[in-house]
Amino acid sequence: MIKKLIKKLLGSSSAVSKSKFGQREDVSVKVHKINPELVDKRAIDVVQTLQDDGFEAYIVGGAVRDLLCGVRPKDFDVATDATPEQVKRLFRRAFIIGRRFRIVHVIYGRGREHEVIEVSTFRAFLDSADAQQVSGNERTSKHQLATATHAVDASGRVLRDNVWGPMEEDAARRDFTINAMYYDPTTQVVVDYHNGIRDARKHIMRMIGDPAMRYREDPVRIIRAVRFMAKLSHLGFTLDKASREPLLASAKLLADVPQSRLFDEMLKLLQTGHAVATVETLQQLGLATGIYPLLDLAVARAADPFVHQAFVDTDRRVGEDKPVAPSFLLACVLWSDVRSGWDKRLRSQKGPRPSSFPALQDAVEDVFESRIGDVSGRGKLGADMREIWTMQPRFDKRTPSSAMSLVTHNRFRAGFDFLRLRAQVGEVELALAQWWETFSMATDDVRYDMLEALRQQPAAKAPRKRGPRKTATDGATISVAADEQPGQDAHTGAGAAHTVSRDDDSTGDAGAPARKRRRSRSQRKLGSDDGQAQLPLGRANGLDDGND
Repeated sequence: MIKKLIKKLLGSSSAVSKSKFGQREDVSVKVHKINPELVDKRAIDVVQTLQDDGFEAYIVGGAVRDLLCGVRPKDFDVATDATPEQVKRLFRRAFIIGRRFRIVHVIYGRGREHEVIEVSTFRAFLDSADAQQVSGNERTSKHQLATATHAVDASGRVLRDNVWGPMEEDAARRDFTINAMYYDPTTQVVVDYHNGIRDARKHIMRMIGDPAMRYREDPVRIIRAVRFMAKLSHLGFTLDKASREPLLASAKLLADVPQSRLFDEMLKLLQTGHAVATVETLQQLGLATGIYPLLDLAVARAADPFVHQAFVDTDRRVGEDKPVAPSFLLACVLWSDVRSGWDKRLRSQKGPRPSSFPALQDAVEDVFESRIGDVSGRGKLGADMREIWTMQPRFDKRTPSSAMSLVTHNRFRAGFDFLRLRAQVGEVELALAQWWETFSMATDDVRYDMLEALRQQPAAKAPRKRGPRKTATDGATISVAADEQPGQDAHTGAGAAHTVSRDDDSTGDAGAPARKRRRSRSQRKLGSDDGQAQLPLGRANGLDDGND
């Protein structure tokens, strides 16, 4: 009788455990059929280093999901029972980051070729009711959060989540079943607690636990759901009904999330290679507005040919493992604001020569104040966006000084790619983008030839209009083109000296020998012996912007 009672109680306890933490299943390679050749060697090194020191360690999350689908993951995360301090001790280049959720970044390589393996410690499954209650948010409650390991705000949103626990509790803490699997590259075993392998084969995204409660714990999971839907749509994955229904109603919770975190999540949506699919997913879910102002604007302008082409181009570059910069994509999204403000200021100016560059600068400042604010417009991101925009009028001014300085600009490639997109949608002549592409890859000698050919091009098309004749001090007659001003190039209107030529039939003193034609400063520089431009940098086209 007593034995039956104990068995019954233990069985009941086991059922509760299964419903909360799932049931562990160790799946062999014969069943999951993961190709070990798809696993990054640096991720394997992190796992083996931790295991050699006596810790549990697994590749976890989206990487395991991609491996099951036969896709080579772009990023690898590792989960372990070692604390962040213990992880950091084992690697030469490892850094503890984050306050809300402390993790370790293990760095391999340097420069653009570096690889980051993200290592997290198994988290405990804790009830929000047992967490420290904080009345404010991350900014207003800094002193309370300084020593807290598990804290929530009044809405139940988790502000601190740094309580370590066993592996099964860590699995229950993750968002979707397909992201809650653990792969040991040493034994090639997949540990599955929530039927993630089954859902992966059925192409189903299913939230672990009660979806509404999980969204309330961390509203950013709403954005993650959108991102995974867009990322996995080409493989046929769909979000199950129970996980989808609370999305729209829970979106209002995003208002309490820090703007900086929303900004980072927006970049993940648009720069992970699925920007076009993300826009479509947001529209389908009714989340085209209300997540983040800049994201709302990007979705609203997605149908614009220029913005759409920017999304397509970004997706292509990510697919080709080429680097992408958030400054470039945001510059594309906000370009119409800059251009309209620029045109408005030029139209309001009086006089024959409007101040183009100051007008552009003012338009840029207005866009930063109205669209970007304090989140991203005060650092390198903002500086890069400014340079991309202010570089555009300089592409029209193909004089020797401007061209040679512009092509050496450290942001030239970004500015040129922006120009190329403008040409693709018909905003500027395609020939202009093609010229700059050729010029940027040419040798100095070829560049000088291209500039010289461009300088002579107007004269080849049509005869120059002659203006009034001027008499030089020596009595010779000098003809000046009617549409030229001293110091201005006839083709571009930029500040390059023009050639002053004498008429063939002009005579000064009778019998005096004919004097040689004077070359302009630009001609003398193009013919310099050292093959290098001798013109000062930073003042191309009269735009003394100080960017060079």
